[in-house]
Amino acid sequence: MIAMSVLLMVVLGIWLGAVMIGLVFKLVFSLIGGLFSLIGAVLGLFFGGIALLIAAPIVALALLPVCLPVIVVAAVVWAIVRTARGPAHQPVAASAR
Repeated sequence: MIAMSVLLMVVLGIWLGAVMIGLVFKLVFSLIGGLFSLIGAVLGLFFGGIALLIAAPIVALALLPVCLPVIVVAAVVWAIVRTARGPAHQPVAASAR
């Protein structure tokens, strides 16, 4: 009986050692994978921003015929309101009183 319990403790000790080695490998590889993921995210934001800077003006120019009537109507309304209000009054300085 004592021999079986010693044998069981040896087997479980080897098992526990293997589990600890596996845990260390898992921790190291997860940290390395997280670092690569972080680097990939930063590079994705950088290159995505560059692509957006290139694509945004092209998309804006492509949508200009659709938006032009709205822009013209807004400009006409702004011009009518501006002429109806008259010239802006100049503020009087406190030292000029």
